[in-house]
Amino acid sequence: MPHAAVPRPAFPSRTTAAVAARATDLSKVYGQGETQVVALDAVSVDFRQAQFTAIMGPSGSGKSTLMHCMAGLDAISGGSARIGDVELTGLKDKKLTQLRRDKIGFIFQAFNLLPTLTALENITLPMDIAGRRVDQEWVGRVVETVGLSGRLSHRPAQLSGGQQQRVAVARALAAQPEIIFADEPTGNLDSRSGAEVLGFLRESVRAMDQTVVMVTHDPVAAAYADRVVFLADGRIVDELAEPTADSVLDRMRRFETAGRTS
Repeated sequence: MPHAAVPRPAFPSRTTAAVAARATDLSKVYGQGETQVVALDAVSVDFRQAQFTAIMGPSGSGKSTLMHCMAGLDAISGGSARIGDVELTGLKDKKLTQLRRDKIGFIFQAFNLLPTLTALENITLPMDIAGRRVDQEWVGRVVETVGLSGRLSHRPAQLSGGQQQRVAVARALAAQPEIIFADEPTGNLDSRSGAEVLGFLRESVRAMDQTVVMVTHDPVAAAYADRVVFLADGRIVDELAEPTADSVLDRMRRFETAGRTS
């Protein structure tokens, strides 16, 4: 569903920022023989620290597969995927689970909140499970940023869809991960709630130096990012800096036209 556009702040240049995650010749193949499907075809891309990147492409382009492989949710078939200086290829399940817990935050279209816990308990749950001390000052800053200060004692059923997704955003931010992966995070929200959540993600990058990688099909949602990476047929085909909804839509239309004429 489209989201209401808001004025974009001026982002500082981050071209010299360190790399938070990197794919090098990353491939993902499903099946064998005649049923083989190449979901990712030697993809190489960097996601830099304190940058908001949107990944776009038509259905079946490989955008969600790329995110899942980079987040350690799906094994890769070839090439390399790194989070910081950690190579994901070959990591044992225990180490991979620890990496996801300590270095990666997740936001999905489904809110994935536990109904018996309060908003605050849902936010701190990953740290509680890991036995990590909760940084109360940081959590307070996150809660204030996403506008949940008056809702912390409420359970999910007492919150709107937009508020529940804000809890999910706060949960991802609270653990101070090196990178957050968001897969269609506003897909279940109305336009106003979606715009709020996208604004919070953008603010987390601007004010908290968070790194965010978001898969989306919506040009307006992509316009909240610092840059957009475009995929088609499992390959990166273009990139756009400082996107607007119109520039993203125009780029997508070009790909569709090229696909019909090729």
